[in-house]
Amino acid sequence: MPGRSRSAVVAGIVAGAVLPALYEAAVGAMVRYNARRLADGDLAPQLRTYADDVRFIFPGRSSWAGEFRGKKELEKWLQRFVDTGLKIEFDDVLVSGPPWATRICLRFHDSCEDERGETVYENEGTIYGHVRWGKLTRYVVFEDTQRSEEFDAYLAERGL
Repeated sequence: MPGRSRSAVVAGIVAGAVLPALYEAAVGAMVRYNARRLADGDLAPQLRTYADDVRFIFPGRSSWAGEFRGKKELEKWLQRFVDTGLKIEFDDVLVSGPPWATRICLRFHDSCEDERGETVYENEGTIYGHVRWGKLTRYVVFEDTQRSEEFDAYLAERGL
C-alpha cells in the first residue's frame, strides 16, 4: 500500500499544479474569443458568459458610465459599444480561485477608428470581475474616464 499512497499523493500534486493553469488558459481563450466576436458585431458569445443577474459598473461621468444590472441592460451597453466602432483587446488575463469563486483581472486597451481608418479614440484600463461556474456575476471597468468623456464629445459632433 505505501507505493499506491505515494502514487496518489504524486497524482494529487500534479493535478493541483496543472489544473489551475489549464483553467486560466481556458478563461483567457474565452475572453479573447469573445472580444474578437464583439469586434465582428456578435454579442451572443459575451452575453452567454453573463449570469442572469450580472452587475456591471463603469465609473465616471461619461455617457458610458453607470451601474448596469442583468443581461438586458448589458446587451444595450454592448450594442452601443459595437455600433460606435469600439474595439477591445486584452493584453493580460489573470485568473485566480476555483470555478465556484473565480476572480479575473483583465488588462486591456480599446480604440476606435473613423471611416478613414484614423484612430479617434484610445484608452487602456483594467477590468476586475467575479465568475461563478463559468458565469460572470460582477465586473468593474477602471480606465481613463477623461478619455471616455472626450470620446463622447467626438460622438456628439457626429450625431452619434
